[in-house]
Amino acid sequence: MIIAEYLDLLMFAALMGAILSGFPVSFAISGTAILFAYLGWASGAMNINLLGALGQRVFGVLTNEVLIAIPLFVTMGVILERSRIAEDLLDTMGRTFGQLRGGLGISVILVGALLAASTGIVGATVIAMGMIALPTMLRTGYDPRLASGLVCTAGTLGQIIPPSTLLIILSDVMSSAYQQAQYEQGKFSVETISVGQIFAGALVPGLTLVAIYILYVLARGVIRPQDMPPAPASEGRPGLGEVGRAILPPVGLIIAVLGAILSGIATPTEAASVGAIGAILMAGARQGVSPRLIGAGVAALLILAFAAGLAPVRLQRSDAGTGAWALGAVYGVLALVGMAAILASLRRLGQRDVLAGAVTSTMTVTAMIFATILMASVFSLVFVGLGGEERVEHILESMPGGPTGALIFAMAMIFVLGFFLDFVEITVILLPLIAPVLILMGHDPVWLAILIAINLQTSFLTPPFGFSLFYLRGAAPPEITTGQIYQGVAPFILLQIVAIAVIWAVPALATWLPGVVF
Repeated sequence: MIIAEYLDLLMFAALMGAILSGFPVSFAISGTAILFAYLGWASGAMNINLLGALGQRVFGVLTNEVLIAIPLFVTMGVILERSRIAEDLLDTMGRTFGQLRGGLGISVILVGALLAASTGIVGATVIAMGMIALPTMLRTGYDPRLASGLVCTAGTLGQIIPPSTLLIILSDVMSSAYQQAQYEQGKFSVETISVGQIFAGALVPGLTLVAIYILYVLARGVIRPQDMPPAPASEGRPGLGEVGRAILPPVGLIIAVLGAILSGIATPTEAASVGAIGAILMAGARQGVSPRLIGAGVAALLILAFAAGLAPVRLQRSDAGTGAWALGAVYGVLALVGMAAILASLRRLGQRDVLAGAVTSTMTVTAMIFATILMASVFSLVFVGLGGEERVEHILESMPGGPTGALIFAMAMIFVLGFFLDFVEITVILLPLIAPVLILMGHDPVWLAILIAINLQTSFLTPPFGFSLFYLRGAAPPEITTGQIYQGVAPFILLQIVAIAVIWAVPALATWLPGVVF
């Protein structure tokens, strides 16, 4: 039967059609997989017993410690967004740089980078800046296309600057691909890739992307000054204390989370819990909890974290002496002070209707991500059973140009799919098929992961289904048209490609920091 030979290709095409039809993604993925599993079994192209491995795959996803960090980082981002910390940052940075030509654009990029490193949620950042920064730029006289492009692009930095949901999912997929490649090479004492390595690898490229955006804004300000006039001097620059109050709390949270991961003090999941607690305390302070209580709670938790690491206490041991019990009592008091600050913050967030919305958003986003990952396991199992893995390997190995040609083809395919599919779908469906082959061809897994991450970030900007475009369309003033938004992001899509080329030409940008830290 001729059709049976091409069921794997038909399956991928059917998935694209099901997703583009508007049907819920997780159901579209699983429904396509079940339909083609039946077709493969009926035509003799697939051994149906292969589905017996499905339960093990689902159990593996649900018990994956790396993925536990996702709801914690989402909680951190949602609470920071709902507590209006982003508004303070935007207002302060806008007044700091606004009187420079292109200064408002630079402030939007810098705030996008700060929010990316502290929240990691694209939708929240784009909507916040679309409602606050975009009207300000339009009043100042910015070209509507440029203003729209800046807001959309700065909002997507949350996907490449750690911590981000994309990098967590990507690290899990790339680690599995790296292990699979080593098994195929005959190695049974395999190395793995951690979330920390991917975070470290993405940090310098993320800042490189920010620098490329700022250079573009400065260059455009020189070439087309009418596109970005300076803000009126009447708004006034903020004082040093006001800038510090707006910037230092999120920067402190970023240092606490990334510093804990990169220094090896905490795993990504533990660091994510630190970020969530830090966001709750920051939001509590923003909502009116006593600054003294918040300060005492933060100090107590920091002292407890360092002291418990340097001088751990194990009171369950039979030889625990008076000193150990005294130290344990001190640790208990510190924990109670920290708990008092956390509970006071939670109580105030509950009273201001911040907490309920944050929990609901966290559950919604987490459920969507995990449903997609679980259903992608079903899809990939059937796709492999239909011979799709061998076909993908054959296509990549037959590309002209060897490993470089194969990587160019894979990156082009990811870029094109980004016009139609979400980054989660591309990551959990396509990458497990192509990443092991690319690693076997000799590409460094961390460098490869960062290239793919920047490529996937571009999917938020590419019409017609770029999520940033939808977010801004909902938050932008009525005078901004959809066409202006599409025109505005076009130069930044090209800048994304430039960034990929820079990381490709200088691999050390992605591999140096992981090599030093790990």
